This record gives sequence, structure tokens and C-alpha cells, in this order.
Amino acid sequence: MATHFSNEALKFLRGLKRNNDRVWFEARRGLFEKELKEPMLKLIGEVNEAMAEFAPMHVRPAQKIIMRIYRDIRFSKDKRPYKNHVSAWWVRDGLQKTSGAGFYFSVTPEEVVIAAGVYMPEREQLLAIRRYLAEHHEEFRGVMKGKKLRSLMKENDGVALSRAPKGFPEEHPAIDLLKNKQWGVSARLPVERAMKTTLLKDVVGRFAAAAPMIAMLNAPLVGKAKRPLF
Repeated sequence: MATHFSNEALKFLRGLKRNNDRVWFEARRGLFEKELKEPMLKLIGEVNEAMAEFAPMHVRPAQKIIMRIYRDIRFSKDKRPYKNHVSAWWVRDGLQKTSGAGFYFSVTPEEVVIAAGVYMPEREQLLAIRRYLAEHHEEFRGVMKGKKLRSLMKENDGVALSRAPKGFPEEHPAIDLLKNKQWGVSARLPVERAMKTTLLKDVVGRFAAAAPMIAMLNAPLVGKAKRPLF
């Protein structure tokens, strides 16, 4: 049976949202480990098995894909110590220490989020992606208009610039793409889907549909590597 989350897991996340402090969390750490962390690691392993067919360069050990529950509060005014969700990020091999395009999954108290794309890329990566899209915009648009992808996920807001980025003419046929600061797609499903045995299918189906887009966004970031781009 495919891994899914329990009602107790969702109760924990709702409780954490109301009581985001170390005393509350530590008193329930065992519940977090059993109902959230362990199932998430199992689910990641199952997703990895499927991704080996369509995105092998994103398959890594589950412990490296799962994201920490702890928030980085060093430079934040918000000092709440924990995230109120569990999440995972499948980055491409070779881009772990930077950014690049990847696959994302999370369970919050309200919803299941399945996404793919490149978010807040570093300055050099942003320029590389824009240059790539300037030359391959027709192919990229074709990928984004894919029937399966459009039926499963919605295109994200690209946080577009008001003017053409430096070095690109306003009249470029891909200017709408080039003005973006990020590119991606996402699906937001009812949180009840996290408790169904179809959760793995929900994740894998959307990741597979988004894989061609991820491959294109990573193409300019991995140089002239001889290994597969996805």
C-alpha cells in the first residue's frame, strides 16, 4: 500500500500552527517522528523509485530531500522556531548548493502542495535561464502548453519586471518570459488528499508532467555536461 499520512499527522500540524514553541513541540516530538517524518521519508523513497524513470538526476537519498521542520530565524523578525508544514525538495544533482529547477511537495494544515520550477534563482542563474529562453522560447511554450501539464497544474506568477531586463530588447518575441524572475507550475489539493493511498499517484503524476519543463530550465545551468539533463 502506498504511503500516506494519518489524521493524527494533520492534527499535529494544526496544533503546531496554534502552539509554535519549543515546549509544545518537544512534548510531542515522538508523535512528529512517527506520524510525519517517518511517512514523509517513506513517501520520498516511493517517489524516488518512480522518478528514476523520468527524472533520474533528481533522485537522492530521502534524508537529503526532506526539508527541516526548523525555521531559519537568524535574520527574521518572526522568531517562531518551526514551520507549520512538512516538505521535500528534489533538486537536480550538481545544483544542490545553488538553486536550479526542481520538484517540491508539502503538506500543510490546510492543503497539499505539489510544485515544480525554479524559484528565486541566483543572479547568474537568472541571466542564464533568460538567455536560454530567448533562444528556445517556442519549445518552452510548447512544453508549458502540454495537455497533461495544463490539466494537472497551473502556471505560477513569474513575479515579472515592469520593463525588459538589461540586455534584452522590449520587442523580443519572448519578452513576457524574459521579464519573469521565476518560472514554475503548482497544484494545491485539499489536505484530505494527504490521507489517501492515492497520494503517491498525485505527486508522481504531476512531477512526470512537469519534468520536461524542469529539464529545459536546468539546461543552461548544467553547462555542456555529457550526462542526461533530466
